[in-house]
Amino acid sequence: MIDRYNKGLILKLVIIMAIIIKSRVFKNGETIPTKYSCEGLNFSPPLQLESITQEAVTIAIICEDPDAPSGIWSHWVIFNLPPETTELPERVMPRETIKNGASQGSNGWGTIGYRGPCPPSGTHRYYFKIYALNVKLNLPAGVTREELLKAIESHVLDEGQIMGTYTRY
Repeated sequence: MIDRYNKGLILKLVIIMAIIIKSRVFKNGETIPTKYSCEGLNFSPPLQLESITQEAVTIAIICEDPDAPSGIWSHWVIFNLPPETTELPERVMPRETIKNGASQGSNGWGTIGYRGPCPPSGTHRYYFKIYALNVKLNLPAGVTREELLKAIESHVLDEGQIMGTYTRY
């Protein structure tokens, strides 16, 4: 039997994952093509964003590998995307600020922008997590994943994710 408290909690969990993030080059749970990895061209994959809440002021995206030997490894940090953003094209350039005014943070290698899957060996999972925020973040370009997550703590209106895998032998 579900009491009133748990029923409300279940409804909240359903609502919070309403943003849809997908890619035309891989589906959720499938392999990320080599082109988007360290063994290929290291381009950021094209992403489509759907169902962004109208209350969103900005959007942030983090790509991370939770299977890295040293803990969660950051592959991309991008924030202050305009809320009307419906896609990120393939090969977002590794610049502090991109054309639409968004800023990019530092990845696990300490460089700005996207760096693709590059596991030391075996198969790793890569999560592209999207957050609709109720504020424009007052953060400098180059912030880390951890700094971004701390800054958005009480500002997330909605979120979603897509996960791809990549294998190196």
